[in-house]
Amino acid sequence: MTFLKWLLIVLAAIYVIVVGVIFVRQRAMLFPIPPVGRIAPEAAGFPQAEEHVLTSADGEKVIVWHVPAQPGRKVVLYFPGNGDFLAGVVSRFKALTSDGTGLVALSYRGYAGSTGSPSEQGLLQDAAAAYAFTRERYDAQRIVAWGFSLGSGVATAIAAEHPIAKLVLEAPYTSTVDVASDMLKVVPVSLLMRDRFHSDRRIANVNVPLLIMHGAKDPGIPIRFGQRLFTLAHEPKRFVRFPDGGHNDLDFFGATDTAKTFIDGP
Repeated sequence: MTFLKWLLIVLAAIYVIVVGVIFVRQRAMLFPIPPVGRIAPEAAGFPQAEEHVLTSADGEKVIVWHVPAQPGRKVVLYFPGNGDFLAGVVSRFKALTSDGTGLVALSYRGYAGSTGSPSEQGLLQDAAAAYAFTRERYDAQRIVAWGFSLGSGVATAIAAEHPIAKLVLEAPYTSTVDVASDMLKVVPVSLLMRDRFHSDRRIANVNVPLLIMHGAKDPGIPIRFGQRLFTLAHEPKRFVRFPDGGHNDLDFFGATDTAKTFIDGP
């Protein structure tokens, strides 16, 4: 009995330590910033883009890449995933803009040359600055917000609060706390998590055409989260399931082409 008692005490102590480490390092886990500094579009092989430095509401300097839209074409306001940096998404950006579609792509605070440290509130302020930049140059009916993974929560927040034409969500979630709770089933995530990105609450305020794309084999954000968010959304809406798609590989299955068809449609 004494041995069992001490074993339980040791296991409880280990559990408390692990939970404490997760609590302290949760933002490093949610925002795994790639060790990449500022890269100019031309150096990344994307000279079509112009680099601009914006000032967020709280004074951070964040970078956007802008490819001007051709007359009559939409402009995509792009919000990357949590492990992305703009130079790493150039192949997608080239495919997206090849027909004259415009682009404004945001480098979140703390990422690839932008100042500050990421948080939900901070990313939403960065997104608001990127939206204002875009709105100064384009009518709202030309703006399509596109969010990938973590960026889907940012794009949903923008679409819920600002006029746009359409919304594209790729590998989205109901909330980051739902995804984290699913991954860490024995940890009280709902009590500990700071940055929750509740798309499930914001989607009710989105009243524009919606496209959701998700891989059926997504190991990071299981497709059921995207499906659940889809059920909460207003019409008109479309869900595209890629049977063999994972998380970062949906372009191999036609994600950008699918999105371009949606963007160019009625």
